Parts: sequence; C-alpha cells; structure tokens
Amino acid sequence: MAAIVNQISSRQVSRIIYGAIIGLALVVALQAHPPPPGAVIASLLGTAVAVSLADVYSELVGFETVRRRRATTVERRSLFADAAAVAIGIGFPSIFFLLAAVDVLGDDTAFVVARWTGLGLLGLYGFAGARLTGSGILGSLLKGLGIALIGAALIGLKALVH
Repeated sequence: MAAIVNQISSRQVSRIIYGAIIGLALVVALQAHPPPPGAVIASLLGTAVAVSLADVYSELVGFETVRRRRATTVERRSLFADAAAVAIGIGFPSIFFLLAAVDVLGDDTAFVVARWTGLGLLGLYGFAGARLTGSGILGSLLKGLGIALIGAALIGLKALVH
C-alpha cells in the first residue's frame, strides 16, 4: 500500500493518467476489428515506446529552450522517469492480452477487462490524487469521476461509431 501511495503522491501520477488514457483509446480502437492478442500486445507496447520517446524528446527540447541551457544528467533522468510512467500507463492493458495469449482469458474478455480496468484506473488515480492534495471525499469522488468520464467518453464514442 505504501508503494501505491508513494506513486500516487509523486509527479508521475499525471504521466500515468496520460498514458492510461492513450492505452484505453488504443484498446477501444482495436476492439472494433480485434487482432489476435499478440498483435494487441505489440500495438500497446510499441505505442508505449513511441509515445514515451516522443515525450522525452519534446520535454527535453522544451526544457532546454526555456532555460537556454542543456539539461543535467539528473534533469534528464527525471524526464526519463516521467516517460517511463507514461509507458506504464499505456502498457498496463497488455497484461490482459498476455492472459488471453496463454488462454487464461478469452480474446473478447481481455478487451472487456482491459477497457473497464482502464476506466477504473483513471477514476482511482483521480480520486487518490485528490485525496492526497487535501480534497474531501465528495471533492475527490468528483475529481475521480471527472477523469473517469474522459475514459467513458472514449468507450461511448466507440459504441456510437460501431
């Protein structure tokens, strides 16, 4: 539990939420014409790497441009830690497709579980982050619900167009 609290109270929580939204969007998009579990895993992990590298690059350029100096090793490590958090958020649903690949879950079940746990993850991080900043229960629930609604909008959009 302490590790979860430390992670949620770190600056990486916003990066995990960002990555989780991207991962959820990819799962929702792939579900329209579902590829085999291995292809979903490759898509999620490939997207995690690509987005994380783009994140590091863009943050480094912005950092160095604003400060008009090169980033130190410590500052670069911080940017890589942020990018790793984005990758974790994007890659999280891979767990369920790995279970589908080894026949623990059905392919359709992996999509359903990935979709709803992604939504739950967004809500949980939103709620927990708000609580750690001193928001009351109602305010935290509203903040968690707010970020979960972004995920729900993705799911709803998929339902409307398919």
